[in-house]
Amino acid sequence: MSGERGRTHLPEIRVPTTWTFAGLVAGLAIGLALRNSAELPAVLAVADPVGALWLRGLQMTILPLVAALLFTGIVRTVAAARAGPMARASIGLFAAILLASAVMSALLTPLLLAWSPVPPEAAAALSVADAASAAPLPKLADFLSALVPDNAIAAAAGGATLPVVVFMALFALASTRLEGEPRHTLEHLFEALAGAMLVVVGWVLALAPLGVLGLALGVAAKSGVAAVGTLAHYIVVVSAVGGVVLIGAYAVALGLARQGPRKFASAMLAPQTVALSTQSSLASLPAMLSAARRLELSETSADYVLPLAVALFRATSPAMNIAVAVYVAHLSGVQLTPPALAAGVAVSLLSSLGAPSLPGSISFISNIGPIALAMGVPIGPLALLVAVEMLPDLMRTVSNVTMDVAVAAAVDRRALPAEPEPQINP
Repeated sequence: MSGERGRTHLPEIRVPTTWTFAGLVAGLAIGLALRNSAELPAVLAVADPVGALWLRGLQMTILPLVAALLFTGIVRTVAAARAGPMARASIGLFAAILLASAVMSALLTPLLLAWSPVPPEAAAALSVADAASAAPLPKLADFLSALVPDNAIAAAAGGATLPVVVFMALFALASTRLEGEPRHTLEHLFEALAGAMLVVVGWVLALAPLGVLGLALGVAAKSGVAAVGTLAHYIVVVSAVGGVVLIGAYAVALGLARQGPRKFASAMLAPQTVALSTQSSLASLPAMLSAARRLELSETSADYVLPLAVALFRATSPAMNIAVAVYVAHLSGVQLTPPALAAGVAVSLLSSLGAPSLPGSISFISNIGPIALAMGVPIGPLALLVAVEMLPDLMRTVSNVTMDVAVAAAVDRRALPAEPEPQINP
């Protein structure tokens, strides 16, 4: 994700994932133990402000981080697309799969939640923030008018995510038309801005064990064991949506690449095992290249498309990010309209194509926060759900790795003329 670890030119940020999960478990346990005790009000008087303050720290980083990452991601994608026919074919297929992934999730996740709804006794407590704190649901006319802000600075100051994302996308595309030093200056500026914001986010997430403990304690005290069941329900629903992308990867391999099902499944066992153990597409790249050889792909295709996919392409990001936003909407009682879902699809695509690999907790906030805000969904629950992101992230990485190899096989099937292609470093 979208949510997996990887190397970029941005600073390395270490996130205390294990300690954050431990904070969630401790908060739930303490909240359950003190639920009917006389000491609970005094404990909540400390825990609630700690959790709320940490949540505000996350919220303040979303827009500047997203703006900087979106700029650098689009610039990198455009640069890759200019590299040659194989690059353009790969990026075109990336874009088509991302679009299909986003639309699938926008249609499927509400159906899954209608079939297996969020437990009502825990929904209010897990919401963490009132639905009223979200932006109003966009009507169709509002959605269309928001695509082009009359004042981008005012839109950013007002927290209007969709117009800011559209403006930054256009600004990034325009910068690629500049020549020489002006273009490089903008690239360096936004890369530095993204790096600085990632450091701030790293500081905030370093306090995640305490913040999540405070939030989880209050949730457990209000909803009891139902909170645990809801978190498990959330993991299953979001992972199921990612599982559809995994199935789609096999469909691409069999349909577009004309690979045999047993041959492809056998070749993918090693990369999928590495993906499960590392939660990193980058760490899985050697095994992916080995799988490409077993599938008899040309060295030109495998050695170029797979690193390009690791650098720019995360097939599960739109699907699973939208699934999280839709789940939070159901937690908060927000009724999602078609324009709201369309806004989520649009923002998920812009934030996914070319976004750099980041630690799971950071990409969870930077990618899903803008989608939720664009859909009119409160982002408060993300502060608690981030503590269990390591579990859906397993599905993210396995599906991404499988789709990367499937796309490489599909591009190889096109039998493009061999030509020297520049190496894209992930």
